[in-house]
Amino acid sequence: MPIFEYLCRPCNRIYSFLSLRPRPDREPTCPRCGGVDLVRVPSAFAVTGTRKTAAQADPGGAGEAPAGGAGLEERAMRMAGEMSEADAEDPRAMARMMRRLAEESGEPITPALDEMFRRMEAGEDPEALEDELGPRLEEEMGDADGEGPGGAPSRDDGLYNL
Repeated sequence: MPIFEYLCRPCNRIYSFLSLRPRPDREPTCPRCGGVDLVRVPSAFAVTGTRKTAAQADPGGAGEAPAGGAGLEERAMRMAGEMSEADAEDPRAMARMMRRLAEESGEPITPALDEMFRRMEAGEDPEALEDELGPRLEEEMGDADGEGPGGAPSRDDGLYNL
């Protein structure tokens, strides 16, 4: 049974809804405020099993670090190093790298950020997109200090029926 995730902008919270159908026949309401204008967001993938420490997973120390934390910074630097000078000028390559980094960080990709990635992957100018989508991005994610009109959305631990 599919689980769909929706962002309630007034609550700035992401909720998970269980559906008995692959395509729900109705839209959810916010469990907190009762709002009906929820926005579907891409779901993070779940990983089952026990998490190995970096030493257990790769005793030689040359493999991937676990998601998040200091390992994320290291992977971001490695990704940047893998890009050629031409890639740095190509919005498609930049979007792929930014999406990969966002997914590896475990942070939710908001609807405006997903739209920016998709449009950059289609070759649109990143500066024009930033001008157009900047206010929505700030609203959904907050400013650089993690403050602002919304900050990054929090995630509700519940599972609600759709």
